[in-house]
Amino acid sequence: MPTVKASYEAVFVYSMTLGEDGIAAIKEKFQNLIAQNAELGEVDEWGKRRLAYLINDEEEGFYVLYNFVSGPEFPAELERVSKITDGVLRSMTIRKEN
Repeated sequence: MPTVKASYEAVFVYSMTLGEDGIAAIKEKFQNLIAQNAELGEVDEWGKRRLAYLINDEEEGFYVLYNFVSGPEFPAELERVSKITDGVLRSMTIRKEN
């Protein structure tokens, strides 16, 4: 039976304490992870934004939106990796309606 694929978008908030090089590296890491496990679509860099509330005593985060198409098992793996990666303040992956 073929795997049913769906469209997803994942928003990541990276810590500003990483610095420019660190943010570029972590952004690349997740972009590569998605590209290896799914069809990577548009990557939309929202840049530095003020957080609605403090996360780990930080007021600002670097936002990146990744669009991708994958089977149902990959988004859970993406969330798992984001939770154990230093420098990721928050991430959220949602399935887009067609």
